[in-house]
Amino acid sequence: MSNKKNLLFVGTINDIANLITIKYSLLMGIDGVTEPIYFLITSIGFIILSFIQYKKTGTTLETIYLSILAVFFIVCFIILNFY
Repeated sequence: MSNKKNLLFVGTINDIANLITIKYSLLMGIDGVTEPIYFLITSIGFIILSFIQYKKTGTTLETIYLSILAVFFIVCFIILNFY
């Protein structure tokens, strides 16, 4: 019974991954252009991670590092988007 549930879950994950791949395969290319939205998404991820890290352990080297990365990626987004 448990094995059948696992196979169903794996099949569902594979279906979702295939749909995402099909949906975005036409929009991405290997032409050397990095879209600014990727920097914004990454910076939001670093902000979330630094907030979680700060709540768990307080101010540590990892928290400072994640915060610096978040600021760096926001600056890169602004530079690529507006200049």
